[in-house]
Amino acid sequence: MSENCNGNCSSCSQNCDQREIPKESTNAFSHVKHTIAVVSGKGGVGKSLVTSMLAVLSRRKGYNVGILDADITGPSIPKIFGVHGQATGSDLGINPGRTANDIELMSVNLLLDQEESPVVWRGPVIAGAVKQFWTDVLWGDIDYMFIDMPPGTGDVPLTVFQSIPVDGIIIVTSPQDLVSMIVKKAYNMAKLMEIPVLGIVENMSYVVCPDCGKKIELYGKSQTAKIASELGLPLLGQIPIDPALAELCDAGEFEKMNSHDLDAAMADIEGKLPA
Repeated sequence: MSENCNGNCSSCSQNCDQREIPKESTNAFSHVKHTIAVVSGKGGVGKSLVTSMLAVLSRRKGYNVGILDADITGPSIPKIFGVHGQATGSDLGINPGRTANDIELMSVNLLLDQEESPVVWRGPVIAGAVKQFWTDVLWGDIDYMFIDMPPGTGDVPLTVFQSIPVDGIIIVTSPQDLVSMIVKKAYNMAKLMEIPVLGIVENMSYVVCPDCGKKIELYGKSQTAKIASELGLPLLGQIPIDPALAELCDAGEFEKMNSHDLDAAMADIEGKLPA
C-alpha cells in the first residue's frame, strides 16, 4: 500500500495488495456454483494431483465439475486427463476441453500450437490470461470449479483472489521440515485476502512397503497435523507416494484412479459449502 493511499481504489492505478477490485463475472453462458482454489507456498508438493483427485471424486458423486488450470508456465492438467489438441471457440467464447467422463477444463496448453512450447510471458500477461479463463470460457453449469494455482504468492494468486469469487482454498503441503513456513505463507495470504481456508492436504506422506505393508515415512515424522491444529484448520487427508497414481497421470488416464485418500476431504468440503 502506498504511503499516499487515500483508500479510494477506483481512482488509483496502483496494483497493491490492498487494492479492492470488483469480482469478475462469468459470461452469460456459464454459471459456477462453488469455486475452490488449490494452493501452496512452494512448488512440487502436488497441487495438480490434489486438484485432479478432488475433481474426479466430485464427478463420481454426480456433480458437474470444471478445472481452471491457473499454472500458466507449468500446466499439467490436460496431460493428467489425456486431453490434447487446441480448444475451439466462437464469437460467444472459448469451449473448454472435456475429459472422458465430462470434467471440463481449460489450460494454456489447449491454446498453444505445440504442447511443449514454453510460455514466456510477463506476470501481468499471465494474470490476464487466467482472468480470461474465468470470463471467456463457456463453462455452462458447474457445481464445483477447482482452480489449480501456481506456487507462491505472486501475480496469479493475487489476481485470482482479487478478481474471481473464490469460496475457499485448500492448502497442499508435504511432510518436510519446511511445512510450517509453507503452510503459513499460503494461510496468511488467504487471511489477507479474506478468503476461507477449508483445510490442509498432505501429499507424499508415506510409502507402503509392497512386501510387508508397513508405512515408511520417507521425509520423517509428519508435522502437518500439528501445524493444522495450531492454525485451527482440519487436516483433510494424507496421500501416500503411489506409483499407480503416477502411472495414470503419465498415461492421461487419471479418471481410472482407485484412491480413497481424499474421500473424507470431499465430504468435508461439501459440508462447509452451501448445497
